[in-house]
Amino acid sequence: MTKRRSRGDGGLHWDEDRQRWIATVTVGYTPAGKRIVRKASGRTKTAAHAALREKIREYEDGLSTAQTGYTVAQAVEDWLAYGLNGRAASTVEKNRYMCKHIIEGLGARKLKDLSATEIDQWLMRLAKKLGTSTVQRVYECLNRAVIRAMARNKVKQNVVALCGVPSGQPGRPSKSLTFEAAKALLDAAEDTRLYAYVVLSLLIGARTEELRALTWSHVDLDGRPDEDDPVPPSVQVWRSVRQGGDTKTRKSRRTLALPLRGVVALRVQRALQDQDRQQAGNNWQDHDLVFASSLGTALDAANVRRAFRRVTKAAGLNPADWTPRELRHSFVSLLSESGVSINDIADLCGHSGTRVTEAVYRHQLRPVLLTGAAAMDKIFALDGEPRR
Repeated sequence: MTKRRSRGDGGLHWDEDRQRWIATVTVGYTPAGKRIVRKASGRTKTAAHAALREKIREYEDGLSTAQTGYTVAQAVEDWLAYGLNGRAASTVEKNRYMCKHIIEGLGARKLKDLSATEIDQWLMRLAKKLGTSTVQRVYECLNRAVIRAMARNKVKQNVVALCGVPSGQPGRPSKSLTFEAAKALLDAAEDTRLYAYVVLSLLIGARTEELRALTWSHVDLDGRPDEDDPVPPSVQVWRSVRQGGDTKTRKSRRTLALPLRGVVALRVQRALQDQDRQQAGNNWQDHDLVFASSLGTALDAANVRRAFRRVTKAAGLNPADWTPRELRHSFVSLLSESGVSINDIADLCGHSGTRVTEAVYRHQLRPVLLTGAAAMDKIFALDGEPRR
């Protein structure tokens, strides 16, 4: 005679159509009094009971039946749709691009079944074709998506946090122009609409996102030379095209004196823009931008890159080898070669200290420190006798 199961053990029966054992149990009741039933199946009675116990644990942890089928792709799409509120459109787009790697590699996997080993193996595959910084950003996107899913009871734990990020492929190192190449670039740009942009990038070291946001109200082409403490012509680098219009850091908000070539280039730029305004007529959109389209609208990064490639080609440089941001690296290199101290260079670049300057621009900084030797040459004569 078959022994009757105890109360709470649920039911177990053989499904002839599916050829599997079906285990069921009531785990609770809805506010309306309807039973909440969980079912699981297996090829044996033991397997069916084991699967049912897992369903019960998921229910007790707050995971519904629908949530146990929640995939990695769904978690990522949810984070992209709702987890980036308030971020710039460009930031959302960059994260969406990074998440393509996640969806392609892990998207179909059920989030609850995703293991740390699978993530480690996937990251190693990415590291064979992507740069280290890209692998890191992809990892961060997955981590944030899973954290969001865990906070919403879609999964019990974040296995992504158990994984490290492997080193990827080396990226293209930034480089700087030699003095001869920089001079050739300035000469090639002189008859183009990008001339003032190249001059300011190269001669004051402003970031490309700072120049695209620069307005005429923040440009002083005359200065105040007649005052007791003369003020030179300058530009106020107080804005950028970043979200909210702020500069990259608080220290990046700075006012920079203009070299003479910069003053001349900006006067030419203003004259060209006056011509654009007259030709555009009622179509002109006045945003007070120093660098704008022929209708006064803002330039995007792609506009600048295309124009810059034409200038580099005219200068005899390979357009594929240079980007606008490397004019800032060249600015650092040329100053360092001229003997300007790293502290002064850091201030001009808008860095909060010399650490970033040394870390990012280390190849552009003069490797030999000459200050001590120059001072000792003044103190001691060539024959070793001190100078009086």
